[in-house]
Amino acid sequence: MREGGGPAVTTAGLPDWLDPVVKAARTVEPRQLSRFLPPEDGRGRQSAVLILFGEGPRGPELLLMERAGTLRSHAGQPSFPGGALDPQDGDPVTTGPLAAALREAEEETGLDPSGVQLFGVLPRLYIPVSEFVVTPVLGWWHTPSPVGAVDPAETARVFTVPVADLTDPAHRVTTVHPRGHLGPGFTVESALVWGFTAGVIDRILHFAGWERPWDRSRQVPLDWHA
Repeated sequence: MREGGGPAVTTAGLPDWLDPVVKAARTVEPRQLSRFLPPEDGRGRQSAVLILFGEGPRGPELLLMERAGTLRSHAGQPSFPGGALDPQDGDPVTTGPLAAALREAEEETGLDPSGVQLFGVLPRLYIPVSEFVVTPVLGWWHTPSPVGAVDPAETARVFTVPVADLTDPAHRVTTVHPRGHLGPGFTVESALVWGFTAGVIDRILHFAGWERPWDRSRQVPLDWHA
């Protein structure tokens, strides 16, 4: 799809291992991804994240970043690159989220957007604590470029996580929020991935058929200010 010269979404030439993700993106329903969906009255700030799949020394991997610990929102939390839509990104209903996902990823990690092929878009979700309406955009990193924390005030580090580690039961936990909320978590690359990011990864692994049985009783408490 392409509107007004905006980014395109195409599945042409993808590696075969991404086929289950492509199929899941086409068929998954919003309620199958999260119980938090955009408010019907239109409230919320439009935003997008880039869920970028690459291929590293250990096979398929995902690009993540760790937010700076000094930020007011989601401080120190691992996340996908992304952020709020800007007016220059275009129509928030069509290609705006695609442009925003690529722009934010470039601004936060330094990646070259020309090396990324967008191949799918998941249903819009909602993050109540920050009131963001988030469009998850799926990308294939066909030509990797150097990445790192562009602005240390916003990003502590940028790293990749092998999908093999995300599916390894030894790296899977149930996080316990101080308010009692339970959610999926991943202990990978010296980080605890939790919250919105872990929830989306969990659902992608599930609907792509990559999920392996894991011990959901293994709990990790989150910090009181999380």
